[in-house]
Amino acid sequence: ISTVFFFFFFSSRTELKRESTELQKLGEELLTLRADLMNGLDVPEKLRDALADARRITNFEGKRRQMQFVGKLMRQLEPDTLAAVRAALQEQHQGSAQLTLALHRAEQWRDRLIAEDDAFGDWVQRFAGTDAQQLRALIRQARKDAPAPDKAAVSHGLAPRQGRAYREIFQLVREQLGSTDEAADAVNDDEPPETD
Repeated sequence: ISTVFFFFFFSSRTELKRESTELQKLGEELLTLRADLMNGLDVPEKLRDALADARRITNFEGKRRQMQFVGKLMRQLEPDTLAAVRAALQEQHQGSAQLTLALHRAEQWRDRLIAEDDAFGDWVQRFAGTDAQQLRALIRQARKDAPAPDKAAVSHGLAPRQGRAYREIFQLVREQLGSTDEAADAVNDDEPPETD
């Protein structure tokens, strides 16, 4: 009987320690949560104050102790509140991933529009609301402004400086991708086809 008690005591203690560590890490993630998402959470004022204090503390040991206190307060939260905290953090992470994906799509389209003659026709066909004359002029200017490839600079990791038209094409493409219903309806449809 004593071995069963010994096993149960230490396994439950290990489980509690693991749960405590997880909640402290969750509290640390709350430090990075956007204000609008944090305001939507129903967490005690004491936890909000503890998180605000943790943001201000710069001393390593002081911050460590403060985060232990945050972990203690996290352990006192109701399961529903913990679920809401996890959902808010997940929403923040997904939003960042979607923004990154949208930026990559805009970069791909910009590069394709400048590099390939047939890309312009594909773009105008998919995004009829685009000012075709302005886009054509920007593409022409970006091609003129394109710096000659300097193999030495590229080998040293220095990217060639691009002109204003290059950046304006990116802005135009990003706005179109973000504002059209087609882009919202089908995530994969607005990606440029792979080129060899």
